[in-house]
Amino acid sequence: MDRNDEGSGGGPGPGESVGAEGGDPEAERPVRVGIAGLRLGYQIAAACALAVVAAAACVHVAMLFLHVAPSNTLTKQHGDVVDEWIYPEFEQNWKLFAPNPLQQNVAVQARAELRTADGGVRTTDWYGLSADDGAAIDGSLLPSHTQQNELRRAWDFYVGSHDSQNRPVGLRGQLSERYVRRIAYMRLDREDPGRKGDEIARVQLRSKTTSVRPPKWSDEKVSLKPAYRMLPWWKVEPDDLPLADGKGDAGAGTKGRAGSDAEGAAR
Repeated sequence: MDRNDEGSGGGPGPGESVGAEGGDPEAERPVRVGIAGLRLGYQIAAACALAVVAAAACVHVAMLFLHVAPSNTLTKQHGDVVDEWIYPEFEQNWKLFAPNPLQQNVAVQARAELRTADGGVRTTDWYGLSADDGAAIDGSLLPSHTQQNELRRAWDFYVGSHDSQNRPVGLRGQLSERYVRRIAYMRLDREDPGRKGDEIARVQLRSKTTSVRPPKWSDEKVSLKPAYRMLPWWKVEPDDLPLADGKGDAGAGTKGRAGSDAEGAAR
């Protein structure tokens, strides 16, 4: 057998493409990977999706920068827009990296004054609102944002807008009072502290602050005796009642006022 015939019977020589001798044009095209390998319609859709993701990432980085940056012209003019974007999901909290992090546990408790069905008055025991949140979070793989932060943020809001005598400082103080009062009422109402026919007339909150025990290797001495901050009794207003679960005269008052507001708007 001729040696030339043996060479022609082997694979394609250098520089030759598979299928070229058979006249197959598809075999000569280079293989495309990634987005380039998709059809034109899919390429356009993928490009649009990437553009949206890139734009959202740029906006997010810009908002974070304006949030942590010192006060400037942009933050003064558009501070509300930045806060709406950042809070509550993207809030930056640097206490973990502070040189002196929090060394106290603050627990919020509440109790209710009930107006009984026979016309009497009865005060309930203290309910551990923070303890309930902790029990709901413990062991949960996906705890809700409400369970983690609603009560904690509301209490921080109240403390930050009141003086040591529990007197509100400005309009934010009054707003924080109503917010904390509603949370306390709605949680106590879910506990159903009274008997049939009893209604919650007033609520009271207090905080129990306990120092964290220092580690064994530390020489720091702290008192483990809890300190309490007692808030005054707050009367439950019609606006504090859940819209879907209004009870008694308070619910009627809410409906009556809504009706009067509607009549005023109609006039």
